[in-house]
Amino acid sequence: MSENLIENAQGTPWSDWQHSAHLARATWITPHQLCPPGRRLVLVAPHPDDEILMVGGLLSHFHGREQDLLLISATDGEGSHPGSSQWTERRLRHQRPQESRHALQQLDLDLNTLDWRRLHLKDGGLPRDEAFLVNHLGQLLQADDLLMCPWRGDGHCDHEAVGRACAQAALARGAQLAEVPVWAWHWASPDDARLPWPRAHRIQLDEVSLARKRQALGAHASQLETDEGPPVLPQALRDCLLQPFELVFL
Repeated sequence: MSENLIENAQGTPWSDWQHSAHLARATWITPHQLCPPGRRLVLVAPHPDDEILMVGGLLSHFHGREQDLLLISATDGEGSHPGSSQWTERRLRHQRPQESRHALQQLDLDLNTLDWRRLHLKDGGLPRDEAFLVNHLGQLLQADDLLMCPWRGDGHCDHEAVGRACAQAALARGAQLAEVPVWAWHWASPDDARLPWPRAHRIQLDEVSLARKRQALGAHASQLETDEGPPVLPQALRDCLLQPFELVFL
């Protein structure tokens, strides 16, 4: 699915997803079960905010165990407002990583001890960098890591490129892969057969984790502003991603 279709779609409201039989059958797991202390989570975010949209609630559980978390930010998100006079690429390249920094602080993570690597690749150009990403991840991954990324069919070219690269690297290194839908909540139907439902699990979030995720998402002001038309992140999508669980395909 193209980015233009993502932008033009009306979106699927949470009220529709509530009736999804596939979602109802997804197995519940706790953050501790998915990634217990001592196991490293390697999370690859195509753009600033994707780490929050994907698993901000899960990340809040890494307070005090930042040594178990490696966060890789592929781009600086400079392409989120094409043609905008207010949000130029130059401004976004500075602003969006700062928003990510503030968001991670809202999750109560210690950024002084967190291993956070920024690759500064081109926003919208990650399909051309897949081979680089596979090689880069291959050098970082350990066999017992949990490698987390957007789902390979998520509908955004950068998300899908990261998903493919992570799948290849995880297979080569023997790491476990966890794919997370983001934009699929927006364009898919609740019983859409294109989603890998047999692999679906729901990470259970308590009220504290969900509240921190909501605060962290609020730090991404550039994606929530409405001065120049609708926000980059539609309200219907945010509603789906701020439920008391996070959906992963394992």
